Amino acid sequence: MNRHHFLAFDLGASSGRAILGTLNEGKLELTEIHRFENRMLLIHGSYFWNIFSLFGELKTGLEKCIREFHIQPESIGIDTWGVDFVHLNNEGQIISLPFAYRDSRTDQSIEELFQQIPKEEVYLQTGIQFMQFNSLFQLFSMVQKDASILKITSDILFMPDALAYLFSGVKKAEFSIASTSQMLKPGTNEWQLELIAKAGIDKSLLQQIVWPGTITGELLPEVMEQTGSKKIPVVAVGGHDTASAVASVPAEGNDWVFISSGTWSIMGIESPVPIISEDTLKLNFTNEGGVEGTTRFSKTIMGMWLIQECRRIWAREVEYSWPEMVELASVSEPFKYIVDPDDSSFLNPADMPRAICAFCEKTGQGAPGTHGEIIRCIYDSLALKYRFTLDQIISLGENKIRKIHIIGGGSNNHFLCQLTADATGLPVIAGPTEATAIGNILMQAKALGHVKSLDEIREIIRHSFGVVQFEPSEKLDWEKSYQKFLNITGMPSPF
Repeated sequence: MNRHHFLAFDLGASSGRAILGTLNEGKLELTEIHRFENRMLLIHGSYFWNIFSLFGELKTGLEKCIREFHIQPESIGIDTWGVDFVHLNNEGQIISLPFAYRDSRTDQSIEELFQQIPKEEVYLQTGIQFMQFNSLFQLFSMVQKDASILKITSDILFMPDALAYLFSGVKKAEFSIASTSQMLKPGTNEWQLELIAKAGIDKSLLQQIVWPGTITGELLPEVMEQTGSKKIPVVAVGGHDTASAVASVPAEGNDWVFISSGTWSIMGIESPVPIISEDTLKLNFTNEGGVEGTTRFSKTIMGMWLIQECRRIWAREVEYSWPEMVELASVSEPFKYIVDPDDSSFLNPADMPRAICAFCEKTGQGAPGTHGEIIRCIYDSLALKYRFTLDQIISLGENKIRKIHIIGGGSNNHFLCQLTADATGLPVIAGPTEATAIGNILMQAKALGHVKSLDEIREIIRHSFGVVQFEPSEKLDWEKSYQKFLNITGMPSPF
């Protein structure tokens, strides 16, 4: 048997994993090698990521693969969340912990940038959804404040590129992660230099952009010595976790919408080209880079973050399992409380349950009285926000949508999957759960010549992993609840 082994490092905002992928006769098998926690660090009022600890955990994953599982992978690939970056000095050393995107220093940066560059110009040059933590706004904020760190910075590297650099010593910017910065020419591997200059950002800080599926380097001798690994390639996969995840949608044709469901919910379509117009600007859709030159035309929605934060706060008194939280929601009255999951008050509150209650009170609903009511509020509101986003996509002319693919960790939440089918009136196909790691692994396989195309990647996934389908039901009055959602949130109907 011709078995090929690849090691994916998949880092999220709350945890990270090392996943071994074994490709054998057109089927992929996954083995979790190592799992670890990832947390923002609060230091003197600012939030950071501990990149040194993360690198140590990745090396532990590689070492475990070799010494405990007795498998030498053919390559490694790294994916993370978007927008955040690391500063290097002229000696190639990391000079600060990277800021985390939920840090408050960019709260006013969008409006401040628009005072110098018109909003329309920024969007038409990048096609990216406006979010206050995009790399463009993070860097602009530093420029405006004359941040001392910029004076000693020679290079910036986005998180997956920075971790790859620690493994290989090679500095590159992978296409999909670079696209999250809002500094890229849409659909190309070129920086939008005119915009960057107008924002006062030094273009020399940025790296050459490479496509997903590119071998960028090999393990450094010190890493080989520490882990017991041979000299193997480091592959630039879909460095943005959503790019890797969407590559794993087990779909055929183009009549589907994806929801990559995790800490964030990324909802959209896969397009061969960017979709940029006055209408997409008005609706604040994004055009982020995917694998094989595709564009993810999508909207970023606050996802399981709301549930994760409620669970964290409640753990001070009672520790719920995820199934227990779903059970509490399922026995609570539907649609009694509704919020806009993307309200700014939910971005990084000190107490998420209190923030949700405050929103409900502010909008005249009263406050949820139980944990179950809060959880039900979140799930109902997410399903309704998915319906709203689907309507927006259809209003832009994408009217051939027949199904929804939910991938990632949220695909395990069958309660929310059913609510999504009910809210949208479309069948929901849930899975694979490990979509991001799968996309990471199979892009490594493509880089090494074992897979030829995105179509072949999806064929392998269909043969390797099962899915669960949810058909819409009419048990609840979703149309009435959708109107309530529009009224409470103040959102205009897309139609």
